Amino acid sequence: MKTRHLGKLQVSELGAGCMSISANYGPPADRRQGIETIRKAHANGVTFFDTAEVYGPYTNEDLVGEALAPVRDEVVIATKFGFDMDNGGALNSRPAHIRKVVEGSLKRLRTDRIDLYYQHRVAPSVPIEEVAGTIKDLVAEGKVLHFGLSEASAETIRRAHAVLPVSAVQTEYSVMNRDPEHNGVLKACEELGIGFVPWGPLGMGYLPGTLNADTKFDPKTDLRAGFDRFSPAALEANRSFVDLLKRIGQQKGATSAQVALAWLLAQKPWIVPIPGTRNPDHLQENHGALAVRLSAADLQQIDSALARLKVHGGRMNAEQMKVVEPRA
Repeated sequence: MKTRHLGKLQVSELGAGCMSISANYGPPADRRQGIETIRKAHANGVTFFDTAEVYGPYTNEDLVGEALAPVRDEVVIATKFGFDMDNGGALNSRPAHIRKVVEGSLKRLRTDRIDLYYQHRVAPSVPIEEVAGTIKDLVAEGKVLHFGLSEASAETIRRAHAVLPVSAVQTEYSVMNRDPEHNGVLKACEELGIGFVPWGPLGMGYLPGTLNADTKFDPKTDLRAGFDRFSPAALEANRSFVDLLKRIGQQKGATSAQVALAWLLAQKPWIVPIPGTRNPDHLQENHGALAVRLSAADLQQIDSALARLKVHGGRMNAEQMKVVEPRA
């Protein structure tokens, strides 16, 4: 697997989003299966693994820590802070809180340093300069190596970067959600030399084409149960996105998931998608995207087709969108 750069941080061109192994898209996977999937990703050349304290909470960091302990010096681990688990999950990026939770993440990840530490969501009550200054101190102490932001606006990115260079920005980005192209985030990243990490590169599991109007999501274990985009009507109405990817895939000998990932990789050389799965077969399929070559003509064909399609349903529910910049 080739590598790409997130700022000065070198990672595999595809990363591994680990969240769905433990939380949010269904009940937790068997722990052995989760460890097997993470280790298989590494065996395939993945060196970039993404987690967060809130996933579980805590259980995903613990899983990632155990799975990667034997190869710790060969991989880049990204995790996130910004929610207060002792206060109902409220936003909290106060310096004292960051200093407290970084210790918990280090312990669960079985490591002495976090390679990439993201602010999970921007906290309006704490100036981003204070947050960046706190991470700068943690970098000086060797506990954090690189600073990242998740779901931040272009303005916040620029302000943070002025205090401490931001290595990566993470936001949902796929053929179904192209907000970063229009809200200035990708432009800011390019200008400042910041890498971009799309989460949800497969449309939160929709773009592979295995979900339909009959798919049921358990509201107790699957966040998508409360998202408009995963209502039966929207699952049916958005079918045209999957159909487009399948048509391109037939031309390329690829699956719709592979085309979706290849499209993202072709957008910019500093974009590193982090598809997530608990299924070793799906992992293998995702990595097959690296063999899919989309020419300039292919990309133009896809963009022209996408311009005629409308996405039905919002990204997440209203509560979740309240903590995404710009504020919903």
